[in-house]
Amino acid sequence: MLVQYDENTTFTGLELYLTRGLTEYLVDLMRLFSKLVCFGVFSAVSMFLNTLTPKFYVALTGTSSLISGLILIFEWWYFRKYGTSFIEQVSVSHLRPLLGGVDNSSPNSSSSSSSNGDADSSRQSVSECKVWRNPLNLFRGAEYNRYTWVTGREPLTYYDMNLSAQDHQTFFTCDSDHLRPADAIMQKAWRERNPQARITAAHEALDLEDCATAHILLAEEEATTIVEAEKLFKQALKIGESCYRRSQQLQHHGAQYEAQHRRDTNVLVYIKRRLAMCSRKLGRTREAVKMMRDLMKEFPLLSMFNIHENLLESLLELQNYADVQAVLAKYDDISLPKSATICYTAALLKARAVSDKFSPEAASRRGLSTAEMNAVEAIHRAVEFNPHVPKYLLEMKSLILPPEHILKRGDSEAIAYTFFHLQHWKRVEGALNLLHCTWEGTVFHEVSVYPKKELPFFILFTAGLCSFTAMLALLTHQFPELMGVFAKAFLSTLFAPLNFIMEKVESILPSSLWHQLTRI
Repeated sequence: MLVQYDENTTFTGLELYLTRGLTEYLVDLMRLFSKLVCFGVFSAVSMFLNTLTPKFYVALTGTSSLISGLILIFEWWYFRKYGTSFIEQVSVSHLRPLLGGVDNSSPNSSSSSSSNGDADSSRQSVSECKVWRNPLNLFRGAEYNRYTWVTGREPLTYYDMNLSAQDHQTFFTCDSDHLRPADAIMQKAWRERNPQARITAAHEALDLEDCATAHILLAEEEATTIVEAEKLFKQALKIGESCYRRSQQLQHHGAQYEAQHRRDTNVLVYIKRRLAMCSRKLGRTREAVKMMRDLMKEFPLLSMFNIHENLLESLLELQNYADVQAVLAKYDDISLPKSATICYTAALLKARAVSDKFSPEAASRRGLSTAEMNAVEAIHRAVEFNPHVPKYLLEMKSLILPPEHILKRGDSEAIAYTFFHLQHWKRVEGALNLLHCTWEGTVFHEVSVYPKKELPFFILFTAGLCSFTAMLALLTHQFPELMGVFAKAFLSTLFAPLNFIMEKVESILPSSLWHQLTRI
């Protein structure tokens, strides 16, 4: 008897019978082996768990709690010092490139706003920024350091100073700095974290040649008085003007010269603005107003410095309210980004017209007049923009030194505004009383507080893990038998899906599967 298997092979009936028998034997053997392995593993696991004592569970959960607690402490220390999570930073810096992640942010994106191009594109790029440079920021050496000398504490956060370092690199450096030794030294100096190292580098740059940015750094950080800072800024002005005129003639000769001219423009505008601020701080307010007006007229498109806010504060000091209104009419526009200075100065001018005769009792009896209604609406508009300001103006919250960067509509902007404008509100009779009577009726909105940041996920995760394992260790130590029952029930529940899957596989696959396949 012959059985055809394929084109080239034939088997006799005896050989086919032996082949089928051997196949079925191997299938049964494999199934038996798989069952023995599965049941052997489960029995070994259950036997191992039954032999464990409660002390083992206490040691296990206690060790897990200790490790997670150490990770939590390290994560919290790293977050307090550097403002980010260590695990998250390592994941982004090292794991994302391995997984093919791409960072879409460009380090040169912020430099586009400093060009003298289209005004609308400049405004759009500026309005997208979340953190703004404080236009009235103090001098580090002459003002911020006084707090350090008295208290021994740093007045600025690491995050704030890091943002300032990025601003300095954007405004005061360009790609051609390596061609000039002094500019190359200053390019490294702006990246230094240690203030003394920055000052030393600035002196090294001045030993090589006159450098405007070196004088800027010394005026900001080494000068201990405003008078010294003004002298250094005047020296920087002479160098900056000559560099600006030279680069202005060569700006159309290529992209490199254009970038250098943009850098020289930023340096010149920064020097003139700080000189105007020095005049304001030294009591020469009219001179400061003239310098600011000339600067805004000479460089009308450089709105990212917010020089008009410096001008508003100086005009309020002179009590020149007509000029303040003229400046507000130009900058209090819906197409321009708002600020607490603009909104609250507009409210102050409206309140000034009615605050000296305003009485809550009289207003409740006769109702608000048109002028009073306009003042109240202006206050509500300002409070809706930044609800943190009234508590500082009314001295319900203590004031601190303003940061170098502010978050629009946040607590830091309220501090920066109140630090310089509280005296102007006090000068207008009844203005703070009107603010006190009307500001609480405003609808509030959710705002964030800068520089306070949300806790990273890994800090919350490690805190939860540490608390959970510590609780397990405590419960296991107090109730060993009950926790043992819970542990066995948890493990049996954990392995239940695997047992269910194995049973389903055995029920779906018939025992004669290989036997049927041999008949094909």
